[in-house]
Amino acid sequence: MSTATGTPGTGTASVDPGAGEPPALEVEDLVMHFGSVRAVDGISMRIDRGRVMALVGESGSGKSTVGRCIVRLLEPTSGTVRLAGTDVTSLSRRRLRPHRRDVSIVFQDPASSLDPRLTVGDIVGEPLRLLGGDRSRGARARRVGDVLEQVGLRRQVAERYPHEMSGGQRQRVSIARALVSSPRLLIADEPTSALDVSVQASVLNLLADLQRDLGFACLFITHDLSAVEYLADDVAVMYLGQLVEQGTRAQVFDSPRMPYTQALLSAAPLADPREQRSRRRVLLTGDIPSPVDPPAGCRFHTRCPVAVERCRSEVPALRLVAGRRVACHLVADDGTGPDVRLLGTEGPPHPAPPAGAGRP
Repeated sequence: MSTATGTPGTGTASVDPGAGEPPALEVEDLVMHFGSVRAVDGISMRIDRGRVMALVGESGSGKSTVGRCIVRLLEPTSGTVRLAGTDVTSLSRRRLRPHRRDVSIVFQDPASSLDPRLTVGDIVGEPLRLLGGDRSRGARARRVGDVLEQVGLRRQVAERYPHEMSGGQRQRVSIARALVSSPRLLIADEPTSALDVSVQASVLNLLADLQRDLGFACLFITHDLSAVEYLADDVAVMYLGQLVEQGTRAQVFDSPRMPYTQALLSAAPLADPREQRSRRRVLLTGDIPSPVDPPAGCRFHTRCPVAVERCRSEVPALRLVAGRRVACHLVADDGTGPDVRLLGTEGPPHPAPPAGAGRP
C-alpha cells in the first residue's frame, strides 16, 4: 500500500488546462483484440492538458493494453487515438516520429525496462538522440543532467549503470527518460507496484510534484486506490475491456454509482482503523470472466449482487448520469440506484495501512 503524503491532485498544475489547446489525449472507440481475446473492447476517454486521469480496475481488465495502444507499442484493432489534436492511429512509423515527443511511458518494472548495457546518461538521453532535433552532444548531456536533478538524482549518476542503483533510483531514471523530451502526456503504468513500500510514497510524491510544476497530462494506470485518491483529478474504472464509470475523483470516490466501482472502493483499506473495523464491504463472488468469451449483456452481471434479467441480455451504454458517465441499467438518469455496499458482509478486517497513507 502506498504511503504518499502531501497535497492530493486537484488540477493544480501550473498551466490552464483550457488554454485554447486541444486535449492532450482523445481516445474514441478503442478496440484491441489478440485473436479471440477481447482485451479492450470499445473505450473512449479524454485527458485535458495539465490533468491526471487514473485508469483503475482488476488485473486482466485491459488497463495496460490501453496504455500500450496509445503509444503504439501495440497496434489497435480499431478506433482512434489523438495526441494534442493529431490522429496518430494510422500514421506510418516515419510520419509518427515527430509526434512521439508528445507522449512517453513509464513502465511497471524499472529493472526490465532499462537496458543494463547502457549508462544512465545514455538511457535518459536516448529519446533525444532518436527523435532528432538541433541538440548537439553537449546540449543533450546538459539536458540529461537537468532532468536527472528534476527527478531527485545527482548529475554524476549519468555515469552509472542501472544495476548499481536501487529500485527507487531506477524508477526515477525511468521517469527522467520519459520526461527528457518534454512530452504533453505521460503514461504511468503501475509505476510503484514493483517497488518496496518504503519508497512507493517518494516516487508518488515525485510524480505529483513534476506534474504540478511541468503541467503535463498523465494517464495513471494502477490498482492502488490510495494512490489514485492522492494523485488523480479524474478516474476511469475499467472492467473486462470496457469502461464502466468515469468522473472526477470526488465523484467516483464520494458517490460511486456503478456496483463494480462500489465494490472496488469497499475493498480498499481505510486510513482510520476505527472506520476500517466497523465498515461493511462487498465480497464479490467468482473470478473475472475470460476475455476470450465475455458474458452477454453487462459483463459484470455474473458477479453483481443486484443484477436483473435485463443486465444478462442487454449491454448498458456508458451514459451521462449525475455529472459523470456510468454504464449500468440500474442507475437512473438522476443518479439514483442501488448501493451494493449496503448489502456487504462484515469480513475479517484488512490490515491497518501504514502511517500517513491516503490524504492528510
